[in-house]
Amino acid sequence: MRFILALLFVLPTLAAAQCGPEAACEIDGGSYHMIDGGAGTKGAPALVFFHGHNATGQMIFRGGIKSEFADAGYVVIAPNGTPIEGRESRRWAGRVGGPRDDVAFVLDVVADARTRASIHPDKIYVAGFSAGGSMAWLMACKAAGHFAGFVSIAGALRAPNDTTDCPNAPVRFLHIHGFADNQVPFEGRAIRDWHQGSVWDSLTLAKRANTCRTHPDRIDMGDPFRCRTWDDSCDAGAISFCEHDGGHGMPRGWTTLARDWFEGR
Repeated sequence: MRFILALLFVLPTLAAAQCGPEAACEIDGGSYHMIDGGAGTKGAPALVFFHGHNATGQMIFRGGIKSEFADAGYVVIAPNGTPIEGRESRRWAGRVGGPRDDVAFVLDVVADARTRASIHPDKIYVAGFSAGGSMAWLMACKAAGHFAGFVSIAGALRAPNDTTDCPNAPVRFLHIHGFADNQVPFEGRAIRDWHQGSVWDSLTLAKRANTCRTHPDRIDMGDPFRCRTWDDSCDAGAISFCEHDGGHGMPRGWTTLARDWFEGR
């Protein structure tokens, strides 16, 4: 009897431990994948990364995210979007009228991940690519106070969304975009009954939340990134827009740029 009772306590722990980069962690409303790069560390930083359209959270561990973040001690959390009918892949609505309250779901993902890994509550960061980049903007818009920094690669805040109080707190936001991106252009595109959103409008919202002046505090003409940054003139937070010559993709060097942004280097 004692053995059975002990087993009942152990089984939930074993089930929780089985999810990771391959097997999904299941919660109400969806699932996510994770790597505990901070295993053995108390209060590790965490990166919540949103995959793009027609992808999954599992796919994000194939590139530089693992080497730049997980191998450097970050807990990397990759939520799954909602299912695409007839496919194994997922999508993000990132706007009013989607099939799920994605903001509430992501906050539940983070809460669940914190029961599985030791995560510092003040070092939880958000990033995403394309539709996932739009999700990064949405989380900044609706849940800014829950995260220490944001990075969007090739995705703006989609419409329709209520931008009355958006972002709802000052943000530290880095936006990366390719000059030749014609799939998600700077101005965005109308798609059926919604719009990809404008990079310029998204940055304006962030500057409003941070109370920054209109023109940047500095311009850095680097290679491959040319960046315009608002920080010294802002009452709080910081914003940077970094352009590269490529198209719709994740440019080489973005992981280092993002990590430097998160860590204030």
